[in-house]
Amino acid sequence: MIVADVNLLAYLLRGGPETDLAQHVFERDPAWAAPVLWRSEFRSMLAAYMRRGGLGIAEAWQAHELAEELVGAHDYTVGGECVLHLVAASACSASDCEYVALAEALHVRLVTSDGEVLRDFPRVAIHPKECVCGTA
Repeated sequence: MIVADVNLLAYLLRGGPETDLAQHVFERDPAWAAPVLWRSEFRSMLAAYMRRGGLGIAEAWQAHELAEELVGAHDYTVGGECVLHLVAASACSASDCEYVALAEALHVRLVTSDGEVLRDFPRVAIHPKECVCGTA
């Protein structure tokens, strides 16, 4: 199992510059977990795609359902105190720290392309390329 950030999920399901990499991560480890906030973040991404005219409501709903199938059974609430400690120890946002806190709680890696998270939490966070190459 890995904790996947919402961008990795979006690349897998909607496409983008790291889609092939996200597919390789999924092939290597198809058990993806995320903090509950992934739902709102993913819906916000879908809304942005819709507003730019690149996605209709039916396609958005299909992506939403696929995301639910992939992560829905493995989303978790994380403790606020833990998240705030991570915020205090880094330059990362509270939402980014939720992903870190979950990875720490589950004793798994957080797979992300977010440079700030990778820099501030190198023991927990790895880039998708590292995950695919097996250095995780």
